[in-house]
Amino acid sequence: MILEEQRFLHEDLERLEQGISDRVGEDPRHVRERLNRDHQIAGFLDRIQDQSKRLLDIYKDADGSRSKEIQSISTGEPLEAFYKQLSEIRSFHQRYPNEPVENLERAYKKRTPGEGETGTSEIDNMFTGEEAFGRFFDLTTIHELYLNLPNIKRLSYLQYLDTFDVFTPPQCTIKRPDKMTDQYFTYVGQLANYMESFMRRTRPLEDLEKIFKSFDEDFDKAWSANDVPGWKLDAEPTSAPSNDVVWCADCEKEFNNENVYKGHLTGKKHLRAAEARAARQGEANGNTQSSRPVSNTLRLKERAIAERENRVRRLAAAMSQERSDTRVNVERKQGMTERERQMELDALFAETPSAAPQAGDSDSDSDDEEKIYNPLKLPLAWDGKPIPFWLYKLHGLGVEFECEICGNYVYMGRRAFDKHFNEARHIYGLKCLGITNTTLFREITGIDDALKLWDKIQREKKKDKVDEGSVVQMEDAEGNVMPEKVYYDLQKQGLL
Repeated sequence: MILEEQRFLHEDLERLEQGISDRVGEDPRHVRERLNRDHQIAGFLDRIQDQSKRLLDIYKDADGSRSKEIQSISTGEPLEAFYKQLSEIRSFHQRYPNEPVENLERAYKKRTPGEGETGTSEIDNMFTGEEAFGRFFDLTTIHELYLNLPNIKRLSYLQYLDTFDVFTPPQCTIKRPDKMTDQYFTYVGQLANYMESFMRRTRPLEDLEKIFKSFDEDFDKAWSANDVPGWKLDAEPTSAPSNDVVWCADCEKEFNNENVYKGHLTGKKHLRAAEARAARQGEANGNTQSSRPVSNTLRLKERAIAERENRVRRLAAAMSQERSDTRVNVERKQGMTERERQMELDALFAETPSAAPQAGDSDSDSDDEEKIYNPLKLPLAWDGKPIPFWLYKLHGLGVEFECEICGNYVYMGRRAFDKHFNEARHIYGLKCLGITNTTLFREITGIDDALKLWDKIQREKKKDKVDEGSVVQMEDAEGNVMPEKVYYDLQKQGLL
């Protein structure tokens, strides 16, 4: 049956190529459909490689079984071999009467939603709701790990998105000795694993192994040349300390008081930092034999951490578009309520891929499907479709608010109107009128009203302001100081 297996593998390869060709010709509109198509094609390519290896092994015929089968068919009685194989097939189906038969034509054919296509389930469990099928990063868990690191500057999630791939000062406040802890090693390892996993999930058709191999080769060259940022074999300070302070090269810290500097020399933290610096210098100079085992072990740990930092840096540079989109998405969600965020998440997962147009459909039908029916001119949501009318009425988006200070700009809805008082357009309009204290002018949209209120505030300030130089002070015989008017009143009453 080796020839039958050979024929089956050839048919399987042709069916796989046809399945890939059918899917490559598609142009999915939704990101979920596109990712589902790419993952299906990647699975087909992996199966082609496996089947090709099996087929090559058959053609190599290491044990000679294929040659024996060909010889038995060509030299023996043809009908005898045929009936022998027929009896084997019948006996097999007698033992397994309910054995399903694999239909290659249907296995790789693209099914329409009406035929029960369930291909989208392949990627439904790959991404979290925050990732939105590979459009954004979800670094909330990694951000919590970062906040739990010792001696770090606390950053918000937005600030962390801008600096998570920066591991050198001054942006990174984590010093080199603090990076040698197991906690930091776990943090940078999980960050590198997440970035690599995200790229594998969002780019299944790219040769990622080649990309990762190039990352490792570039890192090996930089490490051998002692050119990895933040991990060079020199412990000298990057900037010379001033004459008024005492610099500790081991701790990389300045001290304003010499007594404090001398007191910290006996601390455990300084001793550990001095030992680590001595080990690095021993590795760089190579003239001390006693510190060689310690320095080698320390250098290996530094290399492991530096390799993960380098991978995070390269992966973040390769996915810069997703990173910028994540920042915009986080800023947008910060201005939404919890209910709005939940509604957006439900709509994302509830959206079903649209059915593929039939071959007999005309071009006019496809054009009509692309047009959005919006007779009420409702605002568009994040998915490009009009928002519901009840949501339009709930937020009062039909009410117009005009602001003369902003150049007669019209704001739709109370929420947008209240928000614009803190925006640059309104603040710039107030500054053009000479108004500096903008916090007192909320709910004021007219230029005349703003100028009148500003003049009133200025007059009250001048009225309340007391000129110390214009007040005449008088002193009595006991040395009590008082204003001139009070002094003469007391004198008239005979109290002085």
